[in-house]
Amino acid sequence: MKLRVMTAFGILAAAVAVPGAAPAQTQATAVVRADTPGPVYDRRIFTQFAEHLGKGIYDGLWVGPDSPIPNTRGFRNDVIAALKQLGVPVIRWPGGCFADEYHWREGIGPKTKRPVKINTHWGGVTEPNTVGTHEFMDLVEQVGAEPYVSGNVGNGSPQEMAEWVEYMTAPAGSLADERAANGHKAPWALPYFGIGNELWGCGGNMRAEYAADVTRRYATFVKAPAGTRILKIASGANVDDYKWTETMIREAKGQVDGLSLHYYTVPGSWPPRANSSDFGEDGWAETMSLALRMDELVTKHSAIMDKYDPEKRIFLAVDEWGTWYASDPGTNPGFLRQHNTLRDALVAAVHLNIFAKHADRVKMSAIAQMVNVLQAMILTDGAKIALTPTYQVFMMYKPYMDATVLPITVEAPAYTRGQWSMPSVSASAVRDKAGVVHVALANLDPNKTATVTTTLTGLSARTVSGQVLTAPTMTATNGYGVAPTVAPVRFTGAKLAGGKLTATLPAKSVVMLELR
Repeated sequence: MKLRVMTAFGILAAAVAVPGAAPAQTQATAVVRADTPGPVYDRRIFTQFAEHLGKGIYDGLWVGPDSPIPNTRGFRNDVIAALKQLGVPVIRWPGGCFADEYHWREGIGPKTKRPVKINTHWGGVTEPNTVGTHEFMDLVEQVGAEPYVSGNVGNGSPQEMAEWVEYMTAPAGSLADERAANGHKAPWALPYFGIGNELWGCGGNMRAEYAADVTRRYATFVKAPAGTRILKIASGANVDDYKWTETMIREAKGQVDGLSLHYYTVPGSWPPRANSSDFGEDGWAETMSLALRMDELVTKHSAIMDKYDPEKRIFLAVDEWGTWYASDPGTNPGFLRQHNTLRDALVAAVHLNIFAKHADRVKMSAIAQMVNVLQAMILTDGAKIALTPTYQVFMMYKPYMDATVLPITVEAPAYTRGQWSMPSVSASAVRDKAGVVHVALANLDPNKTATVTTTLTGLSARTVSGQVLTAPTMTATNGYGVAPTVAPVRFTGAKLAGGKLTATLPAKSVVMLELR
């Protein structure tokens, strides 16, 4: 990604409304402990989620081989290229709620013979089953990712699930022969398999005790061929349902490798009513405060997991997170189409920083969703695409993939607006495999710059460079078919002196520093 050059002074000057007036500032301190490195920031934390929902699959990813939109075997080239640039490690599919009504046999074989169903969860529209197992596996291969398939526990049987796994992975046998007849002789790798989705809700409205027993039963029949391994991920809690986590981890820990957690940042009340692009500072502050709640949730769920799994054999997969607002006016409410602004970029940075703090337990996360749905990486409009502010933040954090977390503590003044109050600075730090240290700093205050003075222990850095992402307004967004305006540019507002790193962060910004 080509970076535009803008000094920190230039960014700050642009934000000053009154000529000659000094921008409001806060002072914060931090300590990076390079002498006590932590766990690996697993690349799977950058997993993406693609559900049969709205235009997430059809139009967003799949246009068909006969489309005038350039494509490779039906998948649009521009979206695939953007995902490859992002380095997407894993893609979760086919849901979401859709997964627990999905019958895999309806998505294989000749497309003209596949049944057209009704998507009862999302919009009541027809689902043509054009994108099924073979197409999804082609998608992940084109992107260079690994598949994370969610099985149907809701209204499917253990036999159906077992046969799907065998169809995908078996090197020989009648199901392998059927796969070959459908165009793919070699078995696929299936590193991750979800034992249902949201069993507490759309996956069956189960009680925790019953769900744990069902998970044990279904997981028993997910069998990997000799010499391979499938990591099984149990359907975990909704937000702060700690009883669910305790019950599932206690009863099913012997049958699973991961446990999911779903939490969305939803300003206002449920169902989502807040506008995604027309909001003021109250909407900004409430959203940031709710995003920061992820830290509390992961801390408490992890503590329960530690009780039953002190060796941390089972990882936490926060495989649905992100902002959820009212659908854009004029769109099908079941399509969950929303704008993506600078506010969403800050929410993404906050979450990626929180996951660094909990990298000993959080080994996978999936923002919802990849294309055209909720807090999307990419939005499409016909033949045009927009790389959202959230996409830009993921690009900034790309060096975090499989880097080593460096503990960081921050003391920052509170940002307060009405009933919402929170630390004004969010941060994380890693050392990549080449030895380069990356420090992420997010200024959540939309009004004040923040000067962060960081003590570096166990680290002798000689140079600092960086990128900054911000915009003149909280509601700034990126357009279709044009260069993104909410995107990282060169940042020169940091310096090293006396073993300390000082950086002046513009208001409402994300800064990524590189120390060598």
